[in-house]
Amino acid sequence: MTKVEAIIQTSKLDTVKDALHEIGVEGMTVIEARGHGRQKGHTEYYRGREYTVDLIPKIKLEMVVRDEMVEGVIQAICVAARTGKIGDGKIFLSKVDDAIRIRNDERGDGAL
Repeated sequence: MTKVEAIIQTSKLDTVKDALHEIGVEGMTVIEARGHGRQKGHTEYYRGREYTVDLIPKIKLEMVVRDEMVEGVIQAICVAARTGKIGDGKIFLSKVDDAIRIRNDERGDGAL
C-alpha cells in the first residue's frame, strides 16, 4: 500500500476529486492548508495599503491506495490539477506497512 499526499490549488479540488472517483479511488481526506513554494506569495492592496500574502491557500489530499493503483492516481491528479503555471502543487508518496479498519479489525488492502 502507498500513501499519496497531493498539495493542489483550491480551485482544482472538484476536478481532481472527480478524476480520482472515475479511476476507482473510494476514500480520501481533504485538508485546507496554507503554504508557499517557489512563488513565495504575492502583494495585495486593502483599503489603499499594500501587504504581502506569503502563505497561499492550498488543498492537501491524502489517500492510501493499493500499490497497483499508484500510477493511475498520479496521472489522474497531474492531468486534473495541471494549469502549466507555477503553484500547481506537488505529490508525495510513502509506503504504508498496514491499515486497520477500526470497525471490524480488518487489515491490509481489505481495510482500504
